[in-house]
Amino acid sequence: MGFLDRFKRGSRTKMSGPTGGARTGSTRVRASDRVDEQHLREFVEERRGVEGFVEPRTAVSEVTLLLVAHDGEWTRRRVPSVNWAHEFCNRHQVPSYDAAVVGIPQRMREYNSRVRKQQRGEH
Repeated sequence: MGFLDRFKRGSRTKMSGPTGGARTGSTRVRASDRVDEQHLREFVEERRGVEGFVEPRTAVSEVTLLLVAHDGEWTRRRVPSVNWAHEFCNRHQVPSYDAAVVGIPQRMREYNSRVRKQQRGEH
């Protein structure tokens, strides 16, 4: 049987979805909760120059909000929705961007590099 024969109507071999239950399109992941919101709020209140980067839902994670401070320090938490993330940022006077459009800021990568060097004892 050829590869394309699998997709022809009436073929012996049929492709099917998952068995049993509804198809979700993703794995089960923990939903956001009040602890996540509290962590995000504290991060915004305790740092300056914070920007928000809203990351869309993927096959392995729900919508997340990445907060990056002026020095590149960052945190990421699950949030209930894209709208919730932008509204959270608006309430806290934090500019917010769609990470899928603008990407991740260079200062975050530089911060990660500095932290790795410190952990290895480099200067």
